[in-house]
Amino acid sequence: MAGNLTKRPNGRWRARFRDAAGKEHARHFDRKVDARRWLDEVTTAVVTGQYVDPNAGRVTFREAAESWRLAQVHRPSTVRHVETMLRRHAYPTFGERPLSTIRPSEVQAWVTRLAQGDAERRPLAPATIAVVHSLVASVMKAAVRDRLVASNPCEGVKLPKRESKRVVPLTTEQVETIAAAVPPSLRALVVLAAGTGLRQGEAFGLTRDRVNFLRREVTIDRQLVGVDRGSPVFGPPKTSASNRVVPLPAVVVDALAAHVAAYDVLADGLLFTVDDGAPITRQRFGHLWRPVAREAGLPAGTGLHALRHYYASLLIRYGESVKTVQARLGHASAAETLDTYSHLWPDSDDRTREAIDSVLGAQAQAVAR
Repeated sequence: MAGNLTKRPNGRWRARFRDAAGKEHARHFDRKVDARRWLDEVTTAVVTGQYVDPNAGRVTFREAAESWRLAQVHRPSTVRHVETMLRRHAYPTFGERPLSTIRPSEVQAWVTRLAQGDAERRPLAPATIAVVHSLVASVMKAAVRDRLVASNPCEGVKLPKRESKRVVPLTTEQVETIAAAVPPSLRALVVLAAGTGLRQGEAFGLTRDRVNFLRREVTIDRQLVGVDRGSPVFGPPKTSASNRVVPLPAVVVDALAAHVAAYDVLADGLLFTVDDGAPITRQRFGHLWRPVAREAGLPAGTGLHALRHYYASLLIRYGESVKTVQARLGHASAAETLDTYSHLWPDSDDRTREAIDSVLGAQAQAVAR
């Protein structure tokens, strides 16, 4: 990098340099000492790789975000989700703003507005705000990496506290009520979800060839991620740990066998479809599920995922280990399993008392006799 100072005819000092791309930059100062200080600072920034061209930050947030979004390797459902979150919650505030003009205080104010809501928008849940903020932060992080801005204004922003809610499993009576109330073509789906803990996309995307009736097990190696012109679009499971083989209880085997016979499911066909034979979409299933959930007296917002919690609670009640529950559910780690269901395992204090009493208590009674 070349830099120099020259005194102009008007008595001011001109400091100029060329960046790594060969582009010349110049500024004028009244005092030579100020010009030298600025030149030294930018020289250091260029040499250390921290220099940011002031003009680079003129790129708008929307332009940077779209460039970042299209470069990501996401599954189709995630692509749609990211686009929707940015369009609904980030672009209205930051979309047309040059990146260099976005300040940390403005990001904090934006997060606060999302949490409080306004006349046009309802307040967002803390979990949703965390997702939207992470997307904006990722865009700004990429901008820093590309030397469009010097720093990320999302760093240090305080987010609303996420209150963790304890899972309250459905009762067996509630599960039976749901199974009896759904359309006949979906009753086996309810039994399957309650008896295997499959995620919604895994159950919707399950085909007959993934079910081994002889060995009483089901292979999960994909899920339904969308529908294209009436045909299913499959994608990988949620995580690599979600690729698994789940044992099938007799009640599930019987329900699936009866379902296959009643609805003439093809060898490689989807087990569950809507009336016209099309794959089940989340929206279509929601229309069918919500009235049933209300009739069963379930809390608002209770979805098919509640049957996954029910399955986990049964495994825990009958003494399965954390690692086994993790494997059956396809969790990425045992920590995820414990974070969700630790309160359902028997209390350690009670187990401690029982362990000591079973040995020392028995010996004390023998001595007393």
